[in-house]
Amino acid sequence: METIVKLEDKLGRTTRSSISQAKPILLPDMEEAAIDALRNDKFVGGENVAKFEEEFARFIGAKYAVALSSGTAALDFIFMALRVQGQKVVTTTWSFIASANSIMHAGGQPVFADISETDYSLDTSQVKFHLEKGAKGILPVHIYGQPVDYDSLQDLGDRYHVPIVEDACQAHGARFKGRYVGSLGIAAAFSFYPSKNMTVLGDGGMVTTNDESIAKQVSKIRDSGRTSQYEHDILGYTARLNTVNAAIGRVQLKHLKEWNERRRSIANSYFRKLANLNSMIGLPPGPTSDVEPVFHQFVIRIKNRDELKGYLHEKGIQCNVHYPIPIHLQPLYINLFGFKEGMFPRSELLAKECLSLPMHPFLSDEDVDYVSEEIISFFRRISS
Repeated sequence: METIVKLEDKLGRTTRSSISQAKPILLPDMEEAAIDALRNDKFVGGENVAKFEEEFARFIGAKYAVALSSGTAALDFIFMALRVQGQKVVTTTWSFIASANSIMHAGGQPVFADISETDYSLDTSQVKFHLEKGAKGILPVHIYGQPVDYDSLQDLGDRYHVPIVEDACQAHGARFKGRYVGSLGIAAAFSFYPSKNMTVLGDGGMVTTNDESIAKQVSKIRDSGRTSQYEHDILGYTARLNTVNAAIGRVQLKHLKEWNERRRSIANSYFRKLANLNSMIGLPPGPTSDVEPVFHQFVIRIKNRDELKGYLHEKGIQCNVHYPIPIHLQPLYINLFGFKEGMFPRSELLAKECLSLPMHPFLSDEDVDYVSEEIISFFRRISS
């Protein structure tokens, strides 16, 4: 399925249709699964939900998986199950705001570490500082589908006897030392929002864990704290995954490895074609012997980011900024905790320089060539 279509404008010149930055995928087998679920399964709590949980747990290599209404709910309920109320948890300021919000939803307080320059994850020296000050947990984010250096975090977790919760919402199928992310920490959260590497074509999430007590508690919290049809012994929420969404997710899971391989192929093309610009742009971290990313985003760094973004937009190439505002500089966090500019300089600089290029499995080789050529043309233009 190609996203570039040659068109003729009124003057007879060849133009291109827009190249999307991300692309939710809906194929006939997903439509069939949704219709079958509508006709033959319960709308809420159906067989497709249980099978999706089983299949996802098996894929990740975890004992348990609990399907939820969003990735945010997945993070929220993990921290509720861990009882972080009144405690501090170290996390990154470089993520979507839900990562840090989840700690507050559970009654805890997020404390931030700046990013590492190597993988945009947590600076372990700053994590150590917060643990020495009494923080009781670590929430790393596998940002952009790039697995964190889990060994260094596990060393700290073991030394200070604190749990590690993985935010794997952007990293379905990524691996660290041969293990899928989502099987490394005490628990992990995934999101199935439409832009993710796999989706349920709506909001959806999943908790994975090897801890039976966490799985049971999360299952109870998502269903209003229910112990039986009419009994409830804890304060819960209504945050179940709909059966039709689960049916779609089951089909998407079957395609995930194939789609991730295509993302890696696209990333390799970008790396190769943009290599000669390495003095003008920063390329994202790539695979190593330990790390197998899935390139949820392909994020470059460039000082005149907005100028390049505007140029590519004129050429029909959609790009996004993930993220223009670090979490600590969101109005909510400034008002609550008094954060100021300059407190996490590496994250703040990345916010000014990052640009997400088109990245999804249905980009054609021609698309990738065109994007790369136009980036090269931009630098030729500004240097002439």
